Amino acid sequence: MPRTPAPRPSASPALDARVALLRRAAHAEPRLEGVLLYGSWTTGEADAYSDIEAYLFLGEGHADSFDGPGFLRALGRPALAHTNQFGILAVVFEDDLMRGEFHFEEAGAGIAAVEGWQGMVHLPDPDAAVLLDRTGRLTEAAARLTAPLAPEPVESAAHLTGELANWTLMLAHLLARREDARAHNLLHAMVAPLQLKLCRLLRGTTDHWLTPSRAAEEDLPAADLARYTATTAPLEAAALRAAARASWQWSRELAAEAHGRWGTPVPEALHARIAGVLARD
Repeated sequence: MPRTPAPRPSASPALDARVALLRRAAHAEPRLEGVLLYGSWTTGEADAYSDIEAYLFLGEGHADSFDGPGFLRALGRPALAHTNQFGILAVVFEDDLMRGEFHFEEAGAGIAAVEGWQGMVHLPDPDAAVLLDRTGRLTEAAARLTAPLAPEPVESAAHLTGELANWTLMLAHLLARREDARAHNLLHAMVAPLQLKLCRLLRGTTDHWLTPSRAAEEDLPAADLARYTATTAPLEAAALRAAARASWQWSRELAAEAHGRWGTPVPEALHARIAGVLARD
């Protein structure tokens, strides 16, 4: 029998209403075997700006022919519906500009893969996340995702220390080549998330490990936020180079702190040489 868990209110009535519409539409669609929500609604962090995100598992023979955009009209008129670069159906609903991301997959392989999401997806309340389960398989798989993500500190710190050295050296070379736009993107899109991960690891605030900038204002001390701010810059030569140097100094301090706590290796000679390249005009 299809499961119908009790509605779970969030801080976003609009999102709650859309989840209810998805539950109702899923139960009325016999080709669907299961529906699993993920994202902020399932972790209790939803607000007025949150998206609706779900996996929809289709019975055998229906995955290739199912009209996903047509089905989602039950949730609201779309202002945009397209398959994004990750193969996910991305939707923007016209009435309130709420975004949605929907994966349509064959139930057999798709549900079997869910328990392998451990360490990547956290569902503190699987009963709320599972909107439809006609066989019981999805509920069983989702129940394995209740443990929060907790990265192993020694291995993670060693990996991040190496990553920061590697990407910062590339940053230094881009700056030396005067590829400032590319360096600007690398600093903010690649180096900064690694720093925030190492910082979170050291501060014991890894709940947002996969998206380390999320809720950083609440999760990290003001001193760390100030160090992060110093690593950001407009696309202007002098400011960008100053930010890159501040970034590497913070990375070195975080790596040294990790070494003091866990004994993770720090290649001091290499670190000093990277600082030397960044010091050039």
